[in-house]
Amino acid sequence: MYIPAKNGKETFGLIIGTRAYFNSKLAIDVRETLCKELEKAGYGYVILDVAQTLTDGAMETVEDGKKCAMLFREHRDRIDGIIVSLPNFGFEVGIINAIARAELNVPVLVQACDDENDKVDLDSRRDAFCGKISVCNNLYQYGIPFTDTTLHTYSIHSELLMKDIDRFAAVCRVVNKLSHSRIGQIGTRPLGFNTCRASEKLLQASGITVVPVDLSEILFNAQRIDENAAALKAKVEQIAHYAAIPVAYREKVAKQARFGLAVEEWLAANECDAAAIQCWDSLEQNYGCAACVTMSMLGEKLLPCACEADLAGAVSMYALTLASGRSSALLDWNNNFAEDRNKCVCTHCGNFPKSFVQNEISLGTLGVLGRTLGKVNTFGAVYGKCTEGDFTFFRISTDDTLGCIKSYLGTGRLTNDPYGMDGCIAVTEVDNLRKLMKYICKNGFEHHVAMVRTDVADIVEEAVGNYLGWELYRHE
Repeated sequence: MYIPAKNGKETFGLIIGTRAYFNSKLAIDVRETLCKELEKAGYGYVILDVAQTLTDGAMETVEDGKKCAMLFREHRDRIDGIIVSLPNFGFEVGIINAIARAELNVPVLVQACDDENDKVDLDSRRDAFCGKISVCNNLYQYGIPFTDTTLHTYSIHSELLMKDIDRFAAVCRVVNKLSHSRIGQIGTRPLGFNTCRASEKLLQASGITVVPVDLSEILFNAQRIDENAAALKAKVEQIAHYAAIPVAYREKVAKQARFGLAVEEWLAANECDAAAIQCWDSLEQNYGCAACVTMSMLGEKLLPCACEADLAGAVSMYALTLASGRSSALLDWNNNFAEDRNKCVCTHCGNFPKSFVQNEISLGTLGVLGRTLGKVNTFGAVYGKCTEGDFTFFRISTDDTLGCIKSYLGTGRLTNDPYGMDGCIAVTEVDNLRKLMKYICKNGFEHHVAMVRTDVADIVEEAVGNYLGWELYRHE
């Protein structure tokens, strides 16, 4: 049986376990409830028909496992994750055969049901508390990573069920999309930024493909756009509605719009999920604008763009966007806050998406770079001060010496502290910040960090550490 998902939600392969010594009718309520709740939330699912096993679609024997594996393989391009639910002790042999033989290599969630301690006679007892340990033991033996639920067991009617499934869906989204992602690299990294080096081969080992293009191709495509083109006029309007534009620079918007169109068209043609852009200084010297508002507007569309051709930064941003469904930003850990050593001013010239700033934004020229490149050549920077709120920070780095992808992760708070600097500004507060900075410096991480304005640290930790196998430091 296949029930399609709605509104882009995930689809799960469902396994309802049972064991002959226990009352298999306990599985009927679990099956009906689980399917009903998934459909209500818009998730799709694939499950054995009730007539396919002797226990009304629940799974016990090796033969049941083979049938389930065959069904899952038929829908392998649809299934984003597997949910195992244990109404009673369950028989791990059928379950492990289903998962191992299907060879889907997707995340697995193991859920088990509570006993009611006044109903533990032979017809009512479940023993799923114990059975879950057996199932997890088998998954461990077979080298199949899996995700646990909030509590070891709970009622199938608990509100925890859908909270765990929503979280699991986000884990599936990060793992599956990140490990099949395409990251556009527009231009090379700036000469003065060895810190933005990254290994394409280590990224590819995790399924992340880098798609490069020379910046000159983008600039050529931008310059050849007809000044009367409908797409250009529409892009100018989009920029005008996106941010306040000083009167003195309004004639520069068309040049900025051309660049934005060229970047968008190339990313779409190459099916890129995120991008790393050489935002200075060739663009300013050879074309005459900044890349910031283009990157900001793409980020607003959930296509993250990293500055300074920072490939690892783009991957970090994309992971947070997948986990949260929100726009992420790339920031510098930039200035100390002398009044409080747990605070740090995080900035960038002006690439934050508008929804990340959560405040009014305007366009201007690059501050520091404008001094050397000329303000007239650097229009397009976003100016905005982030409002207060929670955030998650995340950063990966490709370590060629160790031959691995390593990362760090944590949460913090944005504050309303004023700070007199141009560009995009975020005053951050992170517990034990000194410890984090020591870890970053000691382990050779870059000065860039990705952030998203919600708490998705548990989701990212599960996806990155458990399934993708990247080294991870969780800062507390």
